Amino acid sequence: MAIGNRQLAMSKGLNRFAILVACATFFLIIAGALVTSNDAGLATPDWPLSNGQFFPKMVGNLFWEHGHRMVATTVGMLTIVLTIFILVKEKRQWVRRLGIFALLAVIAQGLLGGLTVKLMLPLAVSTAHATLAQLFFCTTVSLAVFTSRSWIEAWPLPEEKEGFPLRYLCAAALVTIFLQLIIGATLRHSATWDKPLPVELVLTHIGGAFAVTLALGGAAISVLRRHKNEAFLTRPAMLALMLLVVQLFLGLAAYLTRQASPHDPQPLNPMIGITVAHVACGALVFATTIVLTLRIFKVSQPVLQDYRIRQDLHVNPENPVIL
Repeated sequence: MAIGNRQLAMSKGLNRFAILVACATFFLIIAGALVTSNDAGLATPDWPLSNGQFFPKMVGNLFWEHGHRMVATTVGMLTIVLTIFILVKEKRQWVRRLGIFALLAVIAQGLLGGLTVKLMLPLAVSTAHATLAQLFFCTTVSLAVFTSRSWIEAWPLPEEKEGFPLRYLCAAALVTIFLQLIIGATLRHSATWDKPLPVELVLTHIGGAFAVTLALGGAAISVLRRHKNEAFLTRPAMLALMLLVVQLFLGLAAYLTRQASPHDPQPLNPMIGITVAHVACGALVFATTIVLTLRIFKVSQPVLQDYRIRQDLHVNPENPVIL
């Protein structure tokens, strides 16, 4: 479907900036994992300053803690710009609201981060901070999807006549992954490197891994089987499966290295590197499943308004409308 050059240019610019914010958020998740793995959460006891300074000497664990704050500040500023960009250029009201939600979420995330320091890293607050980080990441990835050309130009596929609806399978996988991320965050914050991990949480996390494997594996394989010629759907499905395999191996490696860490004089590699890689890959599994789920909902539920707008594009191509 041909869409006006001006609106395609606008959409491309907005989409690229949304992708930038999503990538910056992913980097922020890695920075947060480095703080936890290095046991650097209380490297400085004050907030928002670090040792009473805006730019302290980046030495020891202060490098990880203050570096995390600098990345978070950058993400916050990028989110402000993205929200303004959306409010100025975006015509879809629900996308505008999602942009506002992203701004509110990043503000809340910053406040939660400060609260974790002020309250000396309580488990509930630290877990909420990590959970909101994943929810904010979900929002930025969704904005990148909604502003993409592939989303705007996607056509509904023929109605599924057999099998469990893919949109429910993918939604179930997405929720399962999000719950597993919460369990993982709770596990990471439940014990410092020099103490054993709680057995109950470890077993719960392992059970969650089996649940994610079944839910995501079933959803992705169903997509590949039913829509093998639709690259719009098969690419994120295949990528999600590959990342899931990598994530399972990283999870096993992270557990084995973490078991030995209480005997170390301080947090050491490979425990730090493998644990951070496990967190990062988990975020990527989440992101690809978000993309897959949103795309499934886009093509499996035709919207009458979308059809009318597309018909209008045929009649009046000089005045196109972004869906």
